[in-house]
This record gives sequence, structure tokens and C-alpha cells, in this order.
Amino acid sequence: MSSTHLVLHDPEGRLDAELPLDRELHKALVKAVLGWTGNPGLPPADLHQIALLLAGAARAVAADVRRAADLLPEDHAARALADVVLEEADRRLSGPAEGTVRCAQGRARLVRALYERLDRLASVAPQAATAAP
Repeated sequence: MSSTHLVLHDPEGRLDAELPLDRELHKALVKAVLGWTGNPGLPPADLHQIALLLAGAARAVAADVRRAADLLPEDHAARALADVVLEEADRRLSGPAEGTVRCAQGRARLVRALYERLDRLASVAPQAATAAP
């Protein structure tokens, strides 16, 4: 039996750093999910997939936030705030994705918060916006 999965060995995390995020897609999904005012009528399996997609986006943006924060001095206030946001992201992403509106919206808020932190880091240190290892 052959597998259709490809496993990549990337111990330095270069693929994450070199592949640009599709920010516009993430923003559109976040806006749509946060725009739900009640049950959007999607089956739990679809909500679960949306939560998984948003979790993946959150992890990717968190990696960019970490790289950008690492460009700042250890005692810089923006770096300390980034550390707090990243700890919260780790905590929120540690649980499994669920097929609920609540879970999808929580992940959407997390993606939004991470992009906001990334933008703030870029305003403090413009080279942070294009952080690469």
C-alpha cells in the first residue's frame, strides 16, 4: 500500500520562514467567522475544518511574531508583550479543535490578535516585518 502523504524534514523551520502567509485569505476567513451571529448552519465537520485551518494560520503567524520579536532587544517592551501574546496562543492552541462555532470563533480571534501583534512589532522595528532566519 502506498502513501499519498509527503513528510518533510525541516528542523531549522525554513519552510515556515520562507513561505509567505496568505494574509488576505486569513483576514477574509476571520472576518466571516467573527461575523456569525448564532449558528451559521454548518455541520460540525465543517466547523471542525474551519477551526483546524484557523489553528494552522495561528501557528504560522505566531512563528512570524516570534521571529520578529527575536529581532528586538531582550528588555524591549514590545518583545515582552509579544511573549505574553505567544504564551496565550500556545495555551489556546494546546487544546483540540472542536466542531463548534465557539471554537472556530476563538481561533479566529487568536489569528486576529497575532496579526495585530505582528503589525505592532513591524511598526517598532520595520525589519521585523520581513524577519527571516
